[in-house]
Amino acid sequence: MLNGKVALVTGAASGIGAGTARRFAQEGARVVLADVQDEEGQQVQGEITGAGGQALYVHCDVSDADSVRRAVEAGVQAFGRLDIVFANAGVNGVWAPIDELQPDEWDQTLAINLRGTYLTVHFAVPHLKRAGGGSIIITSSVNGNRTFSSPGASAYSTSKAGQVAFMKMIALELGRDGIRCNAVCPGLIHTNIEERTEHKGTEKLGIEVELPEGSPALNEGEGEPVDVADTCLFLASDLSRHVSGVELYVDGGASLLR
Repeated sequence: MLNGKVALVTGAASGIGAGTARRFAQEGARVVLADVQDEEGQQVQGEITGAGGQALYVHCDVSDADSVRRAVEAGVQAFGRLDIVFANAGVNGVWAPIDELQPDEWDQTLAINLRGTYLTVHFAVPHLKRAGGGSIIITSSVNGNRTFSSPGASAYSTSKAGQVAFMKMIALELGRDGIRCNAVCPGLIHTNIEERTEHKGTEKLGIEVELPEGSPALNEGEGEPVDVADTCLFLASDLSRHVSGVELYVDGGASLLR
């Protein structure tokens, strides 16, 4: 489905990014893997090349403009073009009551999640235009767009809502250039992102959502990275040639309850 295409994936060393990079490679794309986790990223590169695919790992801090520019240029230099951008890198950051959440903690979450999305798209778009069009996919979340029940997640939810607004703005801006832009909004996906989340005093907020008989959603709303990866494959491929400006919820319908 992606033969001849070149895809840039940020946050490609683990979780949704790694799963999607593997899926893109399986469908014939040459993949640029961008992350700050060098050992893990190189391992994903080895898995893809070992399976007969083509991949390049580049160190990239998405909050830093020069780092993103260098990563994009390295990928284009290696593979000659750019057709697909998966702006996936992100963090949960610090979750805390708003009067305890510190300005630098707020700034770091917004810098990685929202500024990082902007920088990725900013430096990639000229190459997409030169390729005659392409697909931009942004990893947002149900948080900030459909649910607001995660205690202390004000910075995270704000960044995720901002990503969807950004996506809709550039979907129209880039339409005449044949560039589509959409967002995936995962719910509970089994990754290790929660291990890197810092909770400070969130128990004091008293926000708790429990369904006494469990969730009636598909698989009780729990998914795997491949579930998001397959959705991204649709958005990256020509099957979604007339789809732009849309956020797709990948949560089995669970967020409809909240």
